[in-house]
Amino acid sequence: MINRRCSRTACTEAAVATLTFVYADSTAVVGPLALRTEPGTYDLCRTHSRGLSVPRGWEVIRLPGDLDSPRASTDDLMALADAVRRAGLADSPPEPVQPAVTRRKGHLAVLADPEDD
Repeated sequence: MINRRCSRTACTEAAVATLTFVYADSTAVVGPLALRTEPGTYDLCRTHSRGLSVPRGWEVIRLPGDLDSPRASTDDLMALADAVRRAGLADSPPEPVQPAVTRRKGHLAVLADPEDD
């Protein structure tokens, strides 16, 4: 369980959502609580995430998520854990594919796409 507080001044409630801004698109995105704080993001409690207002001309995108519990989204973490588990349970490790070098320029090399063979 993540124990972070709302970023709004004087609010002592537990954070349940993370707010980010996409200035180029005039968009505010409210989604599930991030695993860790990042520069330019804000953690919000349930009240402040639901009552969010943005400047005129901006759009608010609300990503699906459970705002009733202050827990970070584990989708990415679970996907990574499943991939590692599948790789560890494989009968034999996959053979590495060595792409053919088509040309070189100094220390750089252009590799052929293995699917084109």
